[in-house]
Amino acid sequence: MTFLMTGRLKRSTLALPILFLLGCAGVTSAAQAPKIVKQDGRFALMVDGRPYLILGAQINNSSAWPAELPKVWPALADMHANTMEAPVYWEQLEPQPGKFDFTNVDALIQGARAHHLHLVLLWFGTWKNGQMHYAPTWVKTDTAHYPRMINAHGAPIDVLSANSTANRDADMAAFVALTRHLQAVDGVEHTILLIQVENESGAIGTVRDNSPEANREFSQQVPAQLTTALHKQPGTWSQVFGPDADETFQAWYQARYINAIAKAGKAQFDIPMYVNVWVSYPVAELPERRVTFPGFNYPSGGAVQKMIDLWKVAAPAVDMIGPDIYSDDSGFYRELLRTYARPDNPLWIPETGSGDSFAKFFFYALGKGAIGFSPFGVDRTGWTYSDGNGPKGHAENYALIAPMDRQIALLNFEGKLKTAVEEPGHAQQELDFGAWQATVSFGFPQHDGRRPPGTPDAHGRALVAQLGPNEFLVTGIDASVSFHLPNRLAGQRMNILQAVQGNYVDGKWQPVRIWNGDQTDRGLNFRHGGEVIHVSLAKF
Repeated sequence: MTFLMTGRLKRSTLALPILFLLGCAGVTSAAQAPKIVKQDGRFALMVDGRPYLILGAQINNSSAWPAELPKVWPALADMHANTMEAPVYWEQLEPQPGKFDFTNVDALIQGARAHHLHLVLLWFGTWKNGQMHYAPTWVKTDTAHYPRMINAHGAPIDVLSANSTANRDADMAAFVALTRHLQAVDGVEHTILLIQVENESGAIGTVRDNSPEANREFSQQVPAQLTTALHKQPGTWSQVFGPDADETFQAWYQARYINAIAKAGKAQFDIPMYVNVWVSYPVAELPERRVTFPGFNYPSGGAVQKMIDLWKVAAPAVDMIGPDIYSDDSGFYRELLRTYARPDNPLWIPETGSGDSFAKFFFYALGKGAIGFSPFGVDRTGWTYSDGNGPKGHAENYALIAPMDRQIALLNFEGKLKTAVEEPGHAQQELDFGAWQATVSFGFPQHDGRRPPGTPDAHGRALVAQLGPNEFLVTGIDASVSFHLPNRLAGQRMNILQAVQGNYVDGKWQPVRIWNGDQTDRGLNFRHGGEVIHVSLAKF
């Protein structure tokens, strides 16, 4: 049995692009720290000098304790994740001012290494979900030195003020201690890929701080740096931003606060740092009531959709802004992907729903060039899942992609990857590769002369990546893929030279068998078997 594609694939698809990327990125050592690289308008997270795709899983908020970790590792293994997201708690790290306890973070690092995982650390400092619950007791009880925000009625709320240098400096000191320790224990191995600075920062309970000091700052001129970048005329916050003045003011001080912390942390441990966002969701009520209120519907001051431009100006030390997405409304989800996939912002989904209805959005994210994707609540502590249970749809995605995650990351970085995702009433889609087209049909059985049936819950998804002028990598779930020439039907003036099923082992393609006959004559059919096909096409 001869597998025609194997030799060509190794030369044209793997070796040369990787050598090119190593050269253009200036990689000199496999131990180089993780970094974000941009090329031709696309982004990659470089790990050990090669693009890396985060197949992430975020554990529950209270699961990053050594006693809970035995309930974490099996869940991540069953999900086929390659990266764990786990919180670091300020209250645990610094129980007394200036006295640090790295027990939890060391357990995370050691456990990740033992289970062959990379790690994303989430700093739960000043903010967690728009509140201050992870601040140490000595911060919470000393309101004179560590002031809270004041609402419009003059009452304090459960949020530390972003206008306070004392608050910022206390958080910064703890974060510097953390990152200095990380440099000492992970500066060579680079188990840690990213650090999230705070969590869904902002204020729940007021739009901005109304303390006397904050009111004085609010009455002053908007910093010229911001008005210039946003092409606004000079003036006070109210004059420049009108009804959005309070939220914009909060966002500016909050972003500057976090930027200072990220910058100080990078001086100790220079890896990419990002913020995550509790986004602004549409209110599905009567048309006249479809309004959202910052500080109530979402934390005021965060990098929500309308505040991304400001955050990019105010927080240059932050490498990425990632939306946390908990709506499975497909239109809204895709809108968020488009909003946060910007020329100045790599697309990264640090937190999303773990239910099966969210699984197809992994393919949408890949199609938009995402560097990673991470469902929330993946452990067996009983909060979301118990023994034997887990996010089945996401696990099926990761099982399919994990053996070739580096190849997929590289192909995406090169702009050679496209995805198709089923939507209700749209059981067939076209992918355009120029000289070749791919028709993706969802659901089975697919009878000759009939439209494909689709799936009952519109969960079908497919991935097609171009390996060479006439070669493609193809896989999917409940989908069929047929190649054809532009403006022709499948089989007209073209044929399949070979369709080889196989898998990647240690980055090398290993053929298993050749598909033909019923397996190719009516498209390449993918149900739930996890098959991956290298297909070679010809025109005549």
